[in-house]
Amino acid sequence: MSYGRVFPAWRAAAAPHWDAYVRHAFVEGLRDGSLPRAAFLHYLVQDYLFLVHFARAWALAVTKAATIEEMRICAGTVHALIDDEMRLHVATCAEAGIDAATLAAAEERPENLAYTRYVLDAGHSGDFLDLLAALAPCVLGYGEIGARLAPAAPGASYGAWIDTYAGTDYQQVCADVGALIDGAAARALGPDPAASPRWERLCATFRTATRLEVGFWDMGLAP
Repeated sequence: MSYGRVFPAWRAAAAPHWDAYVRHAFVEGLRDGSLPRAAFLHYLVQDYLFLVHFARAWALAVTKAATIEEMRICAGTVHALIDDEMRLHVATCAEAGIDAATLAAAEERPENLAYTRYVLDAGHSGDFLDLLAALAPCVLGYGEIGARLAPAAPGASYGAWIDTYAGTDYQQVCADVGALIDGAAARALGPDPAASPRWERLCATFRTATRLEVGFWDMGLAP
């Protein structure tokens, strides 16, 4: 998946961490159905808490955005997180006897705290593009994972999860976010973003967020 011009360059700069993220044992367990259900539910509970803070980070992006169109895309992403992804988590957990109140009261794991607060700090201490560099691995990585796993989705144990990220709606979110990053980079860094003195710092932010994604999958395998 390309999702624009800047994202592939950030992804390449994050190697080999990117491969460790999108081809993690947790992801492969989703693909072939071998992931223990207890591990998946543990992950969903933590991911629900993660999405609360991730939605806040995208809401922060609305205030950092420079144009109405950027604000619209960021606000739409908040909507997708709250009304689509979180709803899936609530429904799936409810089927396993974990109600919404239990989800909301769950204790955040250190890996969750590290990742979500890193993203929020990137937004509070930096500008719009700094925040996008920290947000991008989650949004676009899940899009890449969903698209890769989609052929296994029909009838698969984790087909509903795969379908969510492989689906047209989520893939459109990824395309929009890729374009959002490209526009913000062009405005802040000029026509050749990689030539900017800020480029390496942005790559480092993206790389760190990718490493934290790997840690999140590790956490999922260690209930």
